[in-house]
Amino acid sequence: MNNFIVRAVTGILFVAVMVTCFLKPMAMIALFILITGMTIWEFTGLVNEREGISVNRFICTVAGVFLFIAIAGFCWGIVPSSVFIPYLLTIVYLFVSGLYTRNEDPVNDWAYSMMSQMYIALPLSCISILAFRGITPTGEVTYNLLLPLSIFVFLWMNDTGAYITGSLLGRHKLFPRISPGKSWEGSIGGGSIVLIVAALIAHIDHSQILTDWGLTDMQTGLSKIGWMGLGLTVVIFGTMGDLVESLFKRTLGIKDSGNILPGHGGMLDRFDSSLMALPAAVIYVYTMTMV
Repeated sequence: MNNFIVRAVTGILFVAVMVTCFLKPMAMIALFILITGMTIWEFTGLVNEREGISVNRFICTVAGVFLFIAIAGFCWGIVPSSVFIPYLLTIVYLFVSGLYTRNEDPVNDWAYSMMSQMYIALPLSCISILAFRGITPTGEVTYNLLLPLSIFVFLWMNDTGAYITGSLLGRHKLFPRISPGKSWEGSIGGGSIVLIVAALIAHIDHSQILTDWGLTDMQTGLSKIGWMGLGLTVVIFGTMGDLVESLFKRTLGIKDSGNILPGHGGMLDRFDSSLMALPAAVIYVYTMTMV
């Protein structure tokens, strides 16, 4: 019971902070800079516990944070494309340095270093691609909170619905080899709730509610069916992200990636679903709005 209370309080505070930070672009960027840095630092610490592995935690973390800042600045239209040059130089450094460090397993060091960028930094950076999509008649890029925030709303609703439905009706295991607790019934229940929530968000998107509140001045370009398709995409790839992290933890022989969030584990445990859902959402949104 005490663990449930701790988990509930942590979850409520987490959601409150996330939603509040999405209200302003600088707050959103600052929050995800912190999330990116902490998640990469946690990831590299975990892999460094493996025998023969020695990843440069500091350089990987700095590189990932810089990539997030660079993509955010570029999508916002405040920095040129040349901002990515220092990041590319850092990636080259991570490879070249392996020639001189004489580590026991340099190939795996390279692999885990690049995984910190491709698995964590790049997917989290996709939040800016979703947030900064509109352009005013004067050529200024506008910030729209609805798309990026909706991704996390979908993930939260899916987790909640899957937990409740799976606890009550779960019989058929979804992926027992990796995550014995997940069931097909839970996944269907979570997905059904997300479809309903997506329809409600579509109504908000097509109304003037957010504009009247001064929170956004552009629509996403998605129809009601488009929004429901986005919700389904997030459900599918969010579940895949959860399974990928479960496989990662099984490979390392650990239960939780950390304990920074009481009752919720570590940063990877909290953001595992978004690491697959965000890139998938970018692909979906741009595909749907270009046709």
